[in-house]
Amino acid sequence: MHFGSYSNLILDFGGVLINIRYQATAEAFERLGIPDFSRWFSQQAQTPLFDDLEIGRVSESEFADAIRASSGLQHLSDAQIIEAWNIMLLDVPEERYRLLERLKTKHRLFLLSNTNSIHQKAFSEQIDRQYGWKKFTDLFDAVYLSHEVGLRKPDMEVFERVLTDHALVKEESLFIDDSVQHLEGARAAGISAHWLEPGQDIIDLF
Repeated sequence: MHFGSYSNLILDFGGVLINIRYQATAEAFERLGIPDFSRWFSQQAQTPLFDDLEIGRVSESEFADAIRASSGLQHLSDAQIIEAWNIMLLDVPEERYRLLERLKTKHRLFLLSNTNSIHQKAFSEQIDRQYGWKKFTDLFDAVYLSHEVGLRKPDMEVFERVLTDHALVKEESLFIDDSVQHLEGARAAGISAHWLEPGQDIIDLF
């Protein structure tokens, strides 16, 4: 696959642009007294609570209430839950930021992320400190965050939304994600898709 030949690049965020350590959140919740948190949420699968959070169906306070109810740990504060939930979010390495700057000169760039309002607050503050949040988002023609659009990958509808909103030719579009289960939705919409495997970096592709 010649990645540079596509006019439109639709990029995942977590694990593709920003470094993520899912295990850090599992470990943080274990320290709070939830030893089986990785069965609730991981890169590969998650319970409906997390799906609902990602499409904005439950609020931040409802999410915290559900964590307390599911764990039986009513003493946990919202702040403790949010801190543990956000600890997986790391940084956007400078070389990836510079790659986006280069790609923008030759391609239309779109950010498509399954995320939630809690994480968005955390990663936007982190990126604002690194590069400036607006400067970062201006690298993209559009940013699609699942909790804002009410759709999440791998649903085909969210890919069709990107295509339709910007009159993109699907054959000229490539989707890159580090979660292999998300590729099927893109392919169902007629978009080429590449799985960024463990150990592979997006800078290796270009």
